[in-house]
Amino acid sequence: MRFLKKGLFFFLCFSGLFASSQNDSSRLRISLLTCTPGAELYSTFGHTAIRITDSAINSDIVYNYGTFNFDDDGFYLKFVRGKLLYHLSAEYFDDFKYFYQQEQRGITEQLLNLSVTEKRNLQQALEKNLEPANRYYKYDFFFDNCTTRARDMVVKYKDSVAPFKAAMPKGTRFRQGIHAYLDKNNNYWSKLGIDILLGAPTDAVMTNTTMQFLPDNLMLSFDSCTAPQVLVKSKISLYPIETTVNMLTIFTPTVTFSVLFALFILLSFIKAKRVRVLLSMLDMLLFFSVGLLGVILIFMWMGTDHAMCRNNYNLLWAWPTHLAMAFFIFSQKKWVKRYYGFTAAALLLVLISWFFLPQQMNNGLIPVVLLLIYRSAAKYFRLYSLFSNLQHDSKRISIQQ
Repeated sequence: MRFLKKGLFFFLCFSGLFASSQNDSSRLRISLLTCTPGAELYSTFGHTAIRITDSAINSDIVYNYGTFNFDDDGFYLKFVRGKLLYHLSAEYFDDFKYFYQQEQRGITEQLLNLSVTEKRNLQQALEKNLEPANRYYKYDFFFDNCTTRARDMVVKYKDSVAPFKAAMPKGTRFRQGIHAYLDKNNNYWSKLGIDILLGAPTDAVMTNTTMQFLPDNLMLSFDSCTAPQVLVKSKISLYPIETTVNMLTIFTPTVTFSVLFALFILLSFIKAKRVRVLLSMLDMLLFFSVGLLGVILIFMWMGTDHAMCRNNYNLLWAWPTHLAMAFFIFSQKKWVKRYYGFTAAALLLVLISWFFLPQQMNNGLIPVVLLLIYRSAAKYFRLYSLFSNLQHDSKRISIQQ
């Protein structure tokens, strides 16, 4: 009996040592790197990469799905049309870290809890993705970016991953998720541009998984994954920095466009002929710019692969027809009068329904819509008065005759 107990004791010890040596036999260490946002718009939301350290061969490589080539033929056209190919690249960790240190961006590392087999499979899959035939993919900011690619690789080669918990409050929409970053850094103008270009699909509610297109959200989701076992063994800040926020500016879109609105009103009260001509030229520029914006929105909806640019309710005020009507500012034809009258009435209805549309509209645009209503109404009533005077003069002439 004593012999059996000793035998069982040594067997358990040996098994433990064997399992321990097996766990460490790969000498692989795989972690998720999350980088803080940068100053440029393309880096506003942060970045994600995968780090693999192999102590057996003394290598430390970062796999980065967020690489693109500025020198690519037709780069800007492909970018605008949503056809730009991103690719997986690999670089030494020291080079990766140096870049983010130069940009004053922090790096957080989460050491992943993977078995020997899972580590080897993930490493082999990443190396396979590095091959020229496999490395390229069509980038989608919301559904297929550097962060979602890293997540998908980990989830695919991890035998069992519990459903992720929400990294943001339930019911958060894609647009609200973006706004959280832009508002935090006082990026008012970037927020305006994004709100203009992105249509109603951006106001869809995010799921626990689709929230992870944002690097910080993926990091929080990995932290919260604890069943059937923890996904993150440890977490450390490799390059901590103090978060800096952009300086407040008074020249926000709301303030800037309100000043522009006030300027138009002021000029309209000045009766000097030169000022009248100047005001008409400004009207031409206003309607031309808004019409051009409408054409761009139509193009982003119909002519690109950007799914989030479809069904854009900004077209309710940014009419492409204004582009042509800008050249009829000086016309005194009746159909021109009717066009401006219809514009004023229609935009007034848009403004009344502003906060009830299926798409969240940027409030900084309200002064622009008010300006369009004001100048359209001014054109309509000026032409209406002109036609009334002409009709009155013609009746008086006929009576005299």
